[in-house]
Amino acid sequence: MTIRSFLPRIRRDETGASAIEFALLGPIFLLLFMGVLQVGIAMQNYNALRGLSADVARYAMVQYQTGNEVSNSQIETWAENAALGAPYLLDQNRVNAVVTTASTQRVTGATELQLVISYQLDSFLGFAGIEFPFVTYTRPIFLLDEA
Repeated sequence: MTIRSFLPRIRRDETGASAIEFALLGPIFLLLFMGVLQVGIAMQNYNALRGLSADVARYAMVQYQTGNEVSNSQIETWAENAALGAPYLLDQNRVNAVVTTASTQRVTGATELQLVISYQLDSFLGFAGIEFPFVTYTRPIFLLDEA
């Protein structure tokens, strides 16, 4: 068999084309799939932080209205503990809540607190060198003063 007769036969042979195409495109599609999964989980965690912040505001307001004035650190502790349970199920080591008294009180007759909840996301793309940052949600809490 000469090279002249071998080259045309190789050009017509397509038995390994699918495997080569998959080897070239498979990792890209896998990375895209993992990215979509990562974005979906990030959105779920962001929505969990939004719901958690509403529960924390409700807790602080109810405690304040019933005469149980709680400190900012007590609200932080309650927020971090509530994040662990259903429906949020966030990881204790990656959730952080900070409550501060707002420097400028915007509403007369109310005490304004600032709640910042942050959460470090799981990264399925760490093998590709892509790390996700913290997801953070901030909201004010207004505690009405008794008249």
